[in-house]
Formats: sequence, structure tokens, C-alpha cells
Amino acid sequence: MPGRGQKRARKSSIDEKENVSRKKQKITHSSHPDLTEHGLVLTCGEGDVGQLGLGEEIFERSRPAKVDVAGEDIVSVVAGGMHTVCLTNKGEIYTFGCNDEGALGRDTSKEGSETEPAKVDFHGRGIQVSAGDSHSAVLTEEGKVYAWGNFRDSNGKIGLTMNGIEAKPIEIPLEARIVKISSGADHLVCLSEDGDLFTCGCAEQGQLGRVAECFSNRGGRKGLGFSDINNRFSPERVASLSDDKDIQQLEGGQHHTVALTTEGKVCTFGRGDYGRLGFGDDCKELKEPRELDLPKCKAIAAGQSVSFALTEDGYVFAFGMGTSKQLGSGDEEDLTTPEKMGGKQLAER
Repeated sequence: MPGRGQKRARKSSIDEKENVSRKKQKITHSSHPDLTEHGLVLTCGEGDVGQLGLGEEIFERSRPAKVDVAGEDIVSVVAGGMHTVCLTNKGEIYTFGCNDEGALGRDTSKEGSETEPAKVDFHGRGIQVSAGDSHSAVLTEEGKVYAWGNFRDSNGKIGLTMNGIEAKPIEIPLEARIVKISSGADHLVCLSEDGDLFTCGCAEQGQLGRVAECFSNRGGRKGLGFSDINNRFSPERVASLSDDKDIQQLEGGQHHTVALTTEGKVCTFGRGDYGRLGFGDDCKELKEPRELDLPKCKAIAAGQSVSFALTEDGYVFAFGMGTSKQLGSGDEEDLTTPEKMGGKQLAER
């Protein structure tokens, strides 16, 4: 009969084989874009640093305009502070916009090259992308995360890593396989297949969920969804979103949050100035979620001071600050209640 040492060796060998097999499996998650649903890239707003992807001559669009992304089939698009990241059905990435701190992940030394989409080189096949103010990230089908650009805090640049700004994609050293990534303005959050969260970036207002307040600021707002206005420096359950609502998606703006329930209802809370909550001119602040009067929706998004909802019928409703024409309404007026986005490019789409 095999001894105790032989049994341990056999178990260790089995575990190693299982780990190798596990690593070869492609990761899946409900948040990943459907690679079989290809689309066009449409942009609107201001493009003073090329973030519209329409070339050197076009600085603004008040209605959605088509971007030529090298004839590729696009499955996902995310907007950073002043740059845009596109993911193709082949897992390739194209970027355009401001590259002052490496957010595009590619060489833009040729004049004007940042104003049009171009490919980013990295190892692997991308299945999800995210973008913050000055950084971008991609998740590969193997569960690896690559990022580039820079993080900042109230005192200035802090670097993407200890080496400073990373102008080209680098692999984020993680022991676990990642299934989802999400970017804030200056931090990155990674969810592992085991349900663990990994964070990096600015920790000033508790964004990382693991750095004590006394260590979070190099130099020396309001919490929303709770009844008080204290920052949180570790995760805390939000009763107003958990007790009587089944949430399937959450999107955070600068000072507000948009939530989507499994029933297709859209709720907002936080600061209400510029109409970003969608409840009219008189709504200044909501400490708990309130449901908007919208058709059944299947997706939501939030920018700094804007909100968007995508209905099951394929229409986009926008509300919030319109100063930069980012609502696609045709002018610069704020929209304090949801309004359907129109224009030639959306007429039959």
C-alpha cells in the first residue's frame, strides 16, 4: 500500500494538473461583451484633444458621428477623461484622444496621430476594457490584466506603478485569474474568479477599500447611498440598494450613481445639479435611490456629470450636463430629465 508521503505526492500532482487545466480554460463573466454582436463607433461632444476620433479638423459634434476604426467590428467602447478605447471581436484594441500621460498605450509622436483610432499592442486576446481619467486597462481571455497610463491624486501624478507613467501596456502582477475589470477616474478594480477584489491607484477618498484614512493622502465627498456624508475606507453594505432591490448593474459618476434592476428599472442618487439624476431642476440631492420614469432598460452608463440609459428597444436616453455637447441633443443645454438621443446616425439604428 502507498505510504503517507506517496499519497501527498499523488494529491499534489493531481492539484497541479487541475491548476494547469484551469489556467487553460477561457474565463467568462456576464459583464463581458458579446463577441458575436458587432457594431459601429459613434461619438459626440468636444474633441479638442482628439477624443472624438474624427481627425485633426473636427473639434466638436452635437449629434453622434461615425468613427472609422480601421474597418474592424467593434464589440465594446469605453470613454476615459479625454480618450477612448475600442475593443474588436478579434480581441484587439484601438485608442484615440489625449496621450499626455500614456492613456492611449501607443506611440503618438507623429503629429495628429492621436486624433484617429490606431492599434495598441499587448500580449493576448482582449475580452473587456476599461478607462479612467489618464489610464486604460484590458482583460484577456486568460484572466490577465494589462494597463497603461497614469494615476493622479490631489497633489498631482502618482504614476501607474512605482516606475511612474507607463506609456505601453504592462501586465498587472496578480496571483489570481481575473474575470472583470472596472476603472474609476484614478483607480482600477479587478474581480477574481474566486470572488476576491484587487485594487490599485489613488486611495484619497477610500476608493481602494483597503487603505486606512490616515495613509490614504500623500499630502497629508460626500459618501452617497448612505444617510451621512462620510467617506468610506473599507467596504460597507448599502441597505438602500440591497434590502428591496435586485441590482444587476451599477455605474458611478463623479458625485452620483446610476443603478439598473433586474426588472429593467433605472434608479439614481447623489448630487442632482445639472440634472444628472434626471428628476428636474428642483432635485438637488438624493441620499437614497429613486426610480426614474423610463421604458424598460437593459444597460446604463454614467459620466462625470451625465447619465445614460439604453432601453430594450435600442433607444438611448441622456440627461445631465450638456456644456460639451456630450448628451447628443444637438445643443449645449443641460437636460434635467431623460431625453431620447437622436441624429442622422441613430435614425435607423
